[in-house]
Amino acid sequence: MSGTKCGNFYMALSGKLTKKLVENLGAGRHGDGNGLYLVVDPSGARRWIVRVVVKGQKNKKGAPLRTDFGLGGADIVTLNQARERALEYRRMAKQGLNPRFNARQEIPTFEEVAQQVHIDRMPTWKNAKHGQQWINTLRDYAFPKIGRMPIDSVGQPEVMMCLAPIWTEKHETAKRLAQRIKTVLDVARSKGFRSGENPVSAIKEAGALPKVKVKPKHHKAMHWKDVPAFYADLNNRNAMAAKALMFTCLTGSRTGEVLGMRWAEIDFEERLWTCPAARMKTGEVHRVPLTDEMVRIIEPLKAMKSEYVFEGQKRHKPLSNMSMLMLLRRMQVEGVTVHGFRSTFRDWAAEVADVPREVAEKSLAHSVGSDVERAYARSDLLEKRRHLMAQWSLFVASGSSRSEPQ
Repeated sequence: MSGTKCGNFYMALSGKLTKKLVENLGAGRHGDGNGLYLVVDPSGARRWIVRVVVKGQKNKKGAPLRTDFGLGGADIVTLNQARERALEYRRMAKQGLNPRFNARQEIPTFEEVAQQVHIDRMPTWKNAKHGQQWINTLRDYAFPKIGRMPIDSVGQPEVMMCLAPIWTEKHETAKRLAQRIKTVLDVARSKGFRSGENPVSAIKEAGALPKVKVKPKHHKAMHWKDVPAFYADLNNRNAMAAKALMFTCLTGSRTGEVLGMRWAEIDFEERLWTCPAARMKTGEVHRVPLTDEMVRIIEPLKAMKSEYVFEGQKRHKPLSNMSMLMLLRRMQVEGVTVHGFRSTFRDWAAEVADVPREVAEKSLAHSVGSDVERAYARSDLLEKRRHLMAQWSLFVASGSSRSEPQ
């Protein structure tokens, strides 16, 4: 048995656990001896803790001060390292020193853990932009205040320092920030760097921050009666942005979906554009039936032999996200956004086409109904939507010299 002499007592550096047991033991608290435990969470996360009794010190009830200390995750701290750290803590406790204030700190900072969480979760992000937004929120609002703090020192006051200044002014950002701080602290706890309740949860349950009523933002939309004249104006323009905006009006699609459209996504025989899940807000594949008017716009663009249907100024690169909005401004169309044409289509579908709600919502790639209802609604109502889009195209192009035939 290996060990070390400490004053008049002998402390062992061996115990009941083995490397194989550490890797394979199920959920629960597993003792190694001498106050060292391997804690395995139901999730499978493994961490070390040591229980010590500080000589001569009492708790609030007058009993000997017995305290558990996290020594780190088992994926980072080996069995022997855990035994060595546990020995250090027991040595201090035997001397009447509370390890909480005297132990050599090897606790990472909040920023260090956050950066590691960001790296670990990169494969799960919907796209690189979302992953960057995740860490940027923490960089802008959390790191300046708590980034350099040891992760186990971040409590409710520190979280409030980050959230309170922006809670009412930038409420959506603050809510995302709170969720991301919570995630970082949860991961730190799973690795043994923290213990106790997550302060973000405690703040929420206590109602420590004021309730904020957020008014939904509505994109300014053109009235459907004005669309044919507007479309006719677009039809007389040769700019690529004009063609993209015409196609956007006809399909009711989002800006990014249209501008990111590749020729590989289009089936001219089936008259179908299939937008992949990776580019959809819902994360699900969306099929758009192509009408004669839509095909009339995009078919001549094949001659450019670009990867993208609506190529921008750079070869094999799409138009910029601002291109269609800037065109609206040049046309002096006030109080209208590109995204607003989705609302225009939705209003027309309800007031004029009088189609079932599910058909109109599916045309806009909206999720309809509860999770259970969506699970049973396997069909995307393609043929019904094809008829609806043909009606919409006919109406939109009715102010132009070239309209889609009946």
